Amino acid sequence: MDVKSAFLNGFLQEEVFVEQPKGFVDAHHPNHVYRLKKALYGLKQAPRAWYERLTQFLVDNNYTRGSVDKTLFIKRDNDELFIAQIYVDDIVFGSTNNTKVQQFVDVCLEFEMSLVGELSYFLGLQIRQMNDGIFITQAKYAKNLVKKFGLENAKRCDTPMSTTLKLSKDASGKSVEQTLYRGMIGSLLYLTASRPDISFSVGVCARYQADPKESHLSSVKRIIRYVNGTSNYGIWYSFDTNASLVGFSDADWAGNCDDRKSTSGGCFFLGNNLVSWFCKKQNSISLSTAEAEYIAAGSGCTQLLWMKQMLVDYGFNQGTLTLFCDT
Repeated sequence: MDVKSAFLNGFLQEEVFVEQPKGFVDAHHPNHVYRLKKALYGLKQAPRAWYERLTQFLVDNNYTRGSVDKTLFIKRDNDELFIAQIYVDDIVFGSTNNTKVQQFVDVCLEFEMSLVGELSYFLGLQIRQMNDGIFITQAKYAKNLVKKFGLENAKRCDTPMSTTLKLSKDASGKSVEQTLYRGMIGSLLYLTASRPDISFSVGVCARYQADPKESHLSSVKRIIRYVNGTSNYGIWYSFDTNASLVGFSDADWAGNCDDRKSTSGGCFFLGNNLVSWFCKKQNSISLSTAEAEYIAAGSGCTQLLWMKQMLVDYGFNQGTLTLFCDT
């Protein structure tokens, strides 16, 4: 569902004045200004005003806002569940009962909206809904990314990064264009929304955006060449699973050649389905492998607790959580 001219629905809580627009100038008071009663596109207050208007409207109609995700709205009726997720002026919603869906559509007639049907594309994600599960991919985005940087005819790679490669600042290396390098990194970071297989490689290359060298650019191009050969990869979410939340964490030790900091990694499953992952350089220097693993486990626990509360909002209560990690 797409809300048309969403920001124009918001009400302002403070005084905002604007110059009289051309064609609407008061001939008797040409030096006067207008005081706005509602938000306009271009105002810094407009997004917040729209969110508050929509939130208040949904709450007044007995929809409950999520305790963790404030853009999530839920309505329960016995065993039936309705969920709506807000992203600026787009609303993704679904229910265990089609009647609840139609009720939501009828309620939202308060705003001018357009229905786009079953969810198949959202924020660059392609969603294929099947009888036994859902497949999410960014194949179209990946192909456009490869074409954007002119590597569609380059030799493809079987892995995103060599296992023997150790990137460093390479102070004596030849510098490359920052804009190009940062553009590649930014494009690849967006692709990691459905591609955990490139998360580590992209994260390592992203550390050198301040002063990229040819060695760094070569590594980024390798990732793109890998993406070119695996553009149809994605994540499969099977319906044949349970709702048990479990996490895995790991860490290297002093893997960064420049500052000897370690890198944490983690992935989290709901039943058999991968729902979250992270790969991040640690903020402090670990003095032992045990310390590095402990920091990684701490980050994993933080994510697990956040996800646990999120699942409570959806109606899935979790008991004692399990995190698997190295010793």
